[in-house]
Amino acid sequence: MSNAIDIEVPDIGDFTDVPVIEIFVKPGDSVKAEDPLISLESEKATMDVPSPRTGVVKSVSIKVGDKVSAGVVIMQMEGEGAPAAAAEAPARTNLTAPPPSVSAPTGVAEVRVPDIGDFKDVPVIEIFVKPGDEVKAEDPLLALESEKATMDVPSPLSGKVQDIRIKVGDKVSEGAVILTLASGDGAGVTAATPAPAVSAAAAAAPAAPASAPGGAIDEKAFTLAYASPAVRGLAREKGVDLGKVTGSGKHGRITREDVEAFAQGGGKVGGAAAPAKAASGPAASGGGIGGVDLLPWPKVDFAKYGPVERKELSRIKKISGANLHRNWVVIPHVTNHEEADITDLEQFRVRMNKELEKSGVKLSLLPFMVKAAVSALKKFPEFNASLDGDSLVYKNYWHIGFAADTPNGLMVPVIKDADKKSIPEIGKEMNDLAKLAREGKIKPADMQGGTFSISSLGGLGGTYFTPIINAPEVAIMGVCKSFWKQHSADGKNWEARLTLPLSLSWDHRVIDGAAAARFNTHFAAVLADMRRVLF
Repeated sequence: MSNAIDIEVPDIGDFTDVPVIEIFVKPGDSVKAEDPLISLESEKATMDVPSPRTGVVKSVSIKVGDKVSAGVVIMQMEGEGAPAAAAEAPARTNLTAPPPSVSAPTGVAEVRVPDIGDFKDVPVIEIFVKPGDEVKAEDPLLALESEKATMDVPSPLSGKVQDIRIKVGDKVSEGAVILTLASGDGAGVTAATPAPAVSAAAAAAPAAPASAPGGAIDEKAFTLAYASPAVRGLAREKGVDLGKVTGSGKHGRITREDVEAFAQGGGKVGGAAAPAKAASGPAASGGGIGGVDLLPWPKVDFAKYGPVERKELSRIKKISGANLHRNWVVIPHVTNHEEADITDLEQFRVRMNKELEKSGVKLSLLPFMVKAAVSALKKFPEFNASLDGDSLVYKNYWHIGFAADTPNGLMVPVIKDADKKSIPEIGKEMNDLAKLAREGKIKPADMQGGTFSISSLGGLGGTYFTPIINAPEVAIMGVCKSFWKQHSADGKNWEARLTLPLSLSWDHRVIDGAAAARFNTHFAAVLADMRRVLF
């Protein structure tokens, strides 16, 4: 007689809606009591749900990506055993595996690199703490320097630094362990690396003295690997050093398939092969994006002509330079110039600043230009699009980037949802973002998602220039110093008007000259009469 029972998620503490990250069985599989059925990942731990009995899986009720809580039915099973046991088997937890910034609220916690946007392999440029230091929540632990910004990684909780797992010069990505921190009951623990909690199956398995595919197991690397308890147990069973396995799961999580493949092939699996390191500097040639093949850069001994001084470019300048070079070579740039009459706007701006004096907000012309850009982008939506292969992606949001000059190089913070913000709100946000950029504290998220950029030379001078498009955007507005110019409507009566020079660079693959001229004309007309933004 069939003895089918529902298998439910056991007690997993206070966690609810925990994502399923791996399913280890399928209908028809025979399992034994305590075999792992699925793996869950909460904010603080990766947990395996073990089978409460021996039997055959009849059906699976969930899929990877579903969110479950205690009591949710995950599958049906047939076989001998007490159905009541289904609700009693505890989940097995591994506190060292998940990718969030911290993996435990008390005791000894592993602090990880938090979400840093789309950046990977970001160099560590400074470490602010050492073992034994007491830190408070939000205290900076280390500084990273991405291609666009220098970022501090703050402590997610208060405690004592135990063990630092990285050094200056190391490259880290989201989820990488940077140090261990003792907090709460664990504050008195010594600086030795804490042993992680492992599943019952893994604890019972004898430690393999050597990795069958790859030699001796590096225990420290094994414990730092991002894998569930079941996968750790499987790796022990097969003598696989998890520290040598590249995970194919989300955030680089190592799956059972990764371990199986490694055990069979004895090499790294799962992740994409790292691309060959590109030649650096102007001498690089051939095979690059756009198919450009250039002559080698001339090598000159400048010192034989006179005294010289050598100074290395900052990392931000090196990387932004490479991006600008790519954008200039790949994008067919065309630049249209226009003049905007801002006489009335300047008078209005001066009055607004007097009214806003007590609020601490001082408006430059930039917030007004952001509003003018939104108006023009809505009227000409191809300027708010991006190329994706042979398709054009039109964005129904208006995030405007603005170039900020900083001691470390040029950065482009982004005003998100500029269409929904007032000019004073935009002005305050610009001031705040520019300050963070100059101090090297701006976050990558503050410089991502832009749909159109404005590069303003403000009071520095100049008349017109050709700004380089910030890919994957398709246009950028350049602005120079305003000047007084004689204007006449009839060729007889002349008057001086304050004139702002505009330089619009656009991607000729997406935009044509007529559209660019209309965009520039509309942009200038809005600046001449800001009432146009109401329509």
